[in-house]
Amino acid sequence: QVQLVESGGGLVQAGGSLRLSCAASESIESINAMHWYRQAPGKRRELVATLTQLETAAYAVSVRGRFTISRDNAKNTLFLQMDSLKPEDTAMYYCAAPLEARYWGQGTQVTVTS
Repeated sequence: QVQLVESGGGLVQAGGSLRLSCAASESIESINAMHWYRQAPGKRRELVATLTQLETAAYAVSVRGRFTISRDNAKNTLFLQMDSLKPEDTAMYYCAAPLEARYWGQGTQVTVTS
């Protein structure tokens, strides 16, 4: 069972940047896909970005061009670089793995002020 721990959330003004990290308890090199999800209060959970084992990335339309998902296999860590943040990006952000998202982290809060 993979344990995932997110970090890097915080409070930022609109237009700013944050970099989220998701540290895994074991090697991620063989994990077929990892994801970033988010959930804002009163809203449904949303898939933000996915990165496959073959380094193919996919993004929600709402974040495309502003967010970048990446991984460092040597550090067993998944990242989400978030630029040009907007107030509507405010949410709890979670990483999940593998493709069917069996394992989840505890989340990290991102708050963007206008």
